[in-house]
Order: sequence, then C-alpha cells, then structure tokens
Amino acid sequence: MSHAEHAHHSVAEHEALEHHGGHENHHAHMVVDFRRRFWISLVSSIPVLALSPFLQGVFGLPSITFPGSGTFVFALAALVYAWGGWPFLKGLWEEVLAKQPGMMTLVATAISAAFWYSTAVMAGITPGETLFWELVTLVDIMLLGHWLEMRSVLGASRALEELSKLMPQTAHKLFANGETRDVDVAELRVGERVLVKPGEKIPVDGVVVEGVTSVNEAMLTGESKPVEKRQGSEVIGGSINADGSVIVDIRKLGKDTFLASVISLVEQAQAGKSRTQNLANRAAMWLTVIALGGGALTLTAWLVFLGAETDFALQRMIAVVVIACPHALGLAVPLVVAFSTSLSARNGLLIRDRNAFEQARELDAVVFDKTGTLTKGSFVVSDVMALGDAFDKDEALRLAASVEAHSEHPIAGAIMERAGRVAPVSNFQNIPGKGATGMVEGRSVVVASPAYFSEAGLFADKAVIERVSEEGKTTVYVAVDGRLVLAIALDDEVREESRAAVTRLKEMGIRTIMLTGDNEAVARRVAHELGIDEYFAAVPPDRKAERIRQVRSRGLKVAMVGDGVNDAPALATADVGIAIGAGTDVAIEAADIVLVRNNPMDVVLVVGLAKQTYRKMVQNLWWATGYNIVALPLAAGVLAGVGIVLSPAVGAILMSASTIIVAVNASLLKNYRFHN
Repeated sequence: MSHAEHAHHSVAEHEALEHHGGHENHHAHMVVDFRRRFWISLVSSIPVLALSPFLQGVFGLPSITFPGSGTFVFALAALVYAWGGWPFLKGLWEEVLAKQPGMMTLVATAISAAFWYSTAVMAGITPGETLFWELVTLVDIMLLGHWLEMRSVLGASRALEELSKLMPQTAHKLFANGETRDVDVAELRVGERVLVKPGEKIPVDGVVVEGVTSVNEAMLTGESKPVEKRQGSEVIGGSINADGSVIVDIRKLGKDTFLASVISLVEQAQAGKSRTQNLANRAAMWLTVIALGGGALTLTAWLVFLGAETDFALQRMIAVVVIACPHALGLAVPLVVAFSTSLSARNGLLIRDRNAFEQARELDAVVFDKTGTLTKGSFVVSDVMALGDAFDKDEALRLAASVEAHSEHPIAGAIMERAGRVAPVSNFQNIPGKGATGMVEGRSVVVASPAYFSEAGLFADKAVIERVSEEGKTTVYVAVDGRLVLAIALDDEVREESRAAVTRLKEMGIRTIMLTGDNEAVARRVAHELGIDEYFAAVPPDRKAERIRQVRSRGLKVAMVGDGVNDAPALATADVGIAIGAGTDVAIEAADIVLVRNNPMDVVLVVGLAKQTYRKMVQNLWWATGYNIVALPLAAGVLAGVGIVLSPAVGAILMSASTIIVAVNASLLKNYRFHN
C-alpha cells in the first residue's frame, strides 16, 4: 500500500465515526451561544423592567427616573433586540429566502414590531406607551426556550457520540516474527492480527483465531449476558473483552465496521422525513399564515372597528403572533425521532427506514422465516428410542457419539452433545451421504440413515418410523455388531423466545404466519408447537416474495422477518422488512429494520416502540398546537371587555412552556422498557 493509499484508508476508517461529531459540535456550539445570549440579555433586561412605568404601576412601586433614563432604557432594549434577538432576525431572513416562513419569522416579526413601535413612541412620532419591557421579556424567554431545546437535542444525540467513543484508538498489532507492538487503529489493515488482553476493548471487527474468552457486547447489541468467544467466533469492535486473551484476525475497519454502520443507520433514520414530520411541517406553515394573518386582522379590528388605542391594538397583535409561534411544533417530531432511534440502536434495533418503522405500529400480520429465525438453524437430539431390549439406551447413545466424534456432519455434533461422553474409536470410516462406522471397545458400531439399513436388510419397528416421520424429524439408526439397537430423532431446535414472541404478537391482535422451504410435516409440527396461526410449507426461495404479495392482497399490512439471502426478495416486498440476527449482508440491505440479536422477541419490541413513538409524536403535536385554541382568542382580546387579556410576555411564557413540555415528553421515551 502506497503512502497515499494508506492516508486514504486512515481517513476512511474514521469517516463514519467522526461524521457524527460534526453534528454534536454544532449542537454544543448552539447550546453555548443561546446560553450566553440569554444571560447577557437577562442582565440587560433588569434595568429595563425596573424603569418601566407600567410595571411600577402594576406592583405599586414608586416612580424611578433620572436624567437620561429614557435613553438608557432604549440603549439596553436595542442591545437585547439586536444582539439577543439576532438568531431570530437572521432566521427570518433565511426562512424568507427559502420561501418557508415559520417560527423564526413569527418571533422576529413580534420583537421587531415591539421595538420599532416603541422607538417611534420615544421619538414622538406616534402617541402611546413604549413596549420595551415586553420586548426584552419576549427575547429573554425565547432565548431560554431555544437554550433548553438545544440541550434536549444535544442530549438525544449524545447517545451516538457515546457509541463513537467505544472504539479504542490503539491496538496490539501482531507481526510475523511474533513481536507485538502498540499502533494506532488507523494504521491497521484487513488481514492483519491483533492481540486483545483481558479488560480491553476490541479495536476491530474480526474473527478469533486463538484463545477463549467472554465478551460484553451490551452497548452494541443490548445483550446483557457476556458472550463466549473461541476460535472461529466473530467479534465486534468496541465490545469489551472480559477474562481471556485472544488473537483476532481483522475482517473490517473504519466505515465498514458494525459500530460505524450502527451510527450511520441511526443518523440516516434521525435525518429521514417521516409522515408525521411532514404533517408537523404543514401544520407549522399554516400556523405561520394564521399567526401573521390573525395578527394583522387583530390590529385592524382594534384600530378601525373598535377604536382602541394604538399601543393596545399593537400589543394584541404582537401577543397573537407570539402565541401562535410554532416553536414547539418544529421540535415535536424531530425530538421523538432522535430519542427513539438512538434508544433503539442501543438496544439492538437498527432503523433504516423511518416510514417503514412508523408502519410497524399498524401491522396486521408478521410472516416469519422458519430456519434460523424461529428455529436455531442447527440440529438437536429430540428423541432417543431403544429398538428392542438387547442394549441399554444410554450405552448405545455413548457408542454412537464415539463414532460421530470423528465426523464433520452437523448431526454428529448434536449426538455428541446429547451423549456427553465418548470412547476411543478405531477403524473409523465415513459412509458418504449416509453415515459413519467404527470400532468402539471391540464392538462394530454403525450410525447411519434408515435408507442405509434398509438396503442392508435391517428394518426398525414401523410404529417408531411413522411417529418421527409424521413430525418431520430427521432420524438415524444405530447398529451394534450387526443389530439395530437405537433410533435417534433430530430436530431443528425452536428458539425459546419464538414462543413468547408469537404469544405477544397474538395478544396485540397481530396474525402470525410461518414461511418455510421445509416439508408439510415439519411446518405443521413447528407451527403447532409455537401456536402460529398459519403457515406456508415447501416454498422455494424464488416464491417467498409471491407468498408475501398473497398475504398483502388480503388487505393486511405485513412485516416479513428473515435472515438469509433467499429472504431478501420477501423482505423487500413486505410493508416492513425485518432482518434478524447475524443475517447476510443481502438480507440486511433489503430490510427496513435490522435486529442485531437472534431473538424473535425483538420483533415485538419493534412494534411496541413504533406504537409508543407514534403516541409521543401525537401527544407532542397536541401540546405544540393545542394551547393555541385557548390562547389565541385571549391574545386577540376577545375577553378584553371583562379584563382578561394576554400580554406578549405572557404569550411568550405560554409558548416556551409548551416547548419545554414537548421536550420533556419526548425524553420520557427513555423509560420505554426493553427486555434483556
């Protein structure tokens, strides 16, 4: 690798992790900026409030004046307007250029109207009372609201920042001569090896080539229990090595790592426009039109039709504009999105498509692939049946396991695990496609398929054969010294979590369907065991998507859950495609949501979190706009005749209170309970 290539590699490696840092720094800068503007504006506002004739009268205070006090108040108000109000004045210009008037337009209009009207009164251009105290109060409250909002946004995005900090900066690189040297992670290349000591973070995605340990992957996958790792096990960069030293062969670096992909997916999901966000944007646009139009109408009505004083009419107009400000509305959905996506990522649910995630709350049916999704995709011994009385069942199983200890077939491992002990074997031979044979403790032992023994003229009890074949199980026989002594039935083990997932989904009113390439007998047994409503058996890979279309044609909103290459078309065809566990890259690319763990219960979590997220969005939209129903008429002065009016300052307080409630309500998503 050339120096130029190496430099490019180093940049690419940190690209995904550093990308988020830019957003984090931007939000941190905004927090500091609004905090500084708020405190300086607040201090500048105190003399303005103390010297206000209106407030002095309201609180029964003696009139305080001194030579030049009017100019002093004007100067402080101008400082608060120009410097404290700059973010809103700048925002107005940007919204006008974008032809999307919104919250900044309203705030800037309100404070500008108050400032220039008060300036005109001071200059003797128009009669009335100055509104400097209301101007500075409005700016202060708006700055406080923005400061609190930025803190909320920053808090929601910090979850990703914590993820990016998981990756260590250095690693113990192994060289061909056996030497170990500490190097920057940026210097590592795929194919090299690193040593990971107990208690250290794993610096790369790779495969263990030497050593045994347990790894804590909780921050990445949400799995609370340490996961055992031995030769051939995959490890994730950023996870914590617990109690053993291991040598890891590097498979992925930088933007290709699992951690970088998590951060990238979450950022995309947070940035994605959801249907609810589009609704909020439309509401904000209309609210802006209503506010400006309502403000103008209020001013005209009081001046022209009701003959009110100019300052009173202007106060009513400003109050209407401030009350209607869609400040909280602009925050209502994005904050919920930020919390839900970062929360789900920390618990092993990666949202790739916001719209699909929102649709998960409306699901009518969930279609599960069987092998590797509802089941573990590996054999386990389900039944051990003696064939006659000639041999002890456990002894026959031990002899069978002894022969299978030398076989590479998946069935062999299941039989060995069930037996738990083996004996030495001599004269071992594979019987291609049918089984294995060998001498164990002086006995000739054969472990093979029923077909092999049928060809040899050995037949088992018909009732045994019929029972296991009806259940669709794989059966092997064991012969010792030429006599059949044992039948071993094996099955693809159903995940314990699958039962709970099917039960919970049915409790939610969601129909459960299984899709499998296995035969009718296997499908029927698994469906019955799990309580699944419906199943499709013997479905070839190229027909799975067709089955999904068939279910959708019933008018059902459907999710497909799978983990293999042959599931990809079905995942893409479903309303919501969910790739489960350590599935293939193809399946993950076709999915809308990726579940890090091999746990069907996470499908229940997706539905539950989607429902809770939508609930929070709707609640926030109501909080952000609902108060207008009462506040706008009061601000316009509908009840002025009975002495009830809302000043611009009180309007700003109500608006900011709505904003804070929205932020707090979104943050309550953190209390959503995830299982471990």
